[in-house]
Amino acid sequence: MRLNQLADNEGSTKNRMRVGRGIGSGKGKTSGSGQKGQKSRSGVAIKGFEGGQMSIYRRLPKRGFKNIFSKNFAVANIGRVQTAIDAGKLDPKQTITAELLQQAGVVGKIGDGVRLLAKGELKAKVNFEVAGASKSALEAVEKAGGKVTLLAAKAATSE
Repeated sequence: MRLNQLADNEGSTKNRMRVGRGIGSGKGKTSGSGQKGQKSRSGVAIKGFEGGQMSIYRRLPKRGFKNIFSKNFAVANIGRVQTAIDAGKLDPKQTITAELLQQAGVVGKIGDGVRLLAKGELKAKVNFEVAGASKSALEAVEKAGGKVTLLAAKAATSE
């Protein structure tokens, strides 16, 4: 095999359509744009334009509500934490923080912190330091002999 013998697989590439190259090409003269009018000319962008009439996306009422104060927590189920402990990715003797959970692959992006949920079963005695936890998760951790410390929410900088 030499460089001059390399070729794409049969049918993997297709030549582009060369428009405006004569009547025999099938795309000559108007190049597939039809006759006259705004859309046949260059530099046209009329998405949503309705001839000067108020466009539909401006006529229709807007729905819903976007809470600008909402928090985006990463979710850590206690079952996944137990799996990481069993795999040796987490040490149950040290306090488990959001950063340790991320390094172990239990959570992805941390965002506003980690929230502990009770899906699964926790057997190891573990101490957590997280932004939030459900009641059932708190009970499950305390039942296993561990403790959950809830961190104070990040202070909003007003000035």
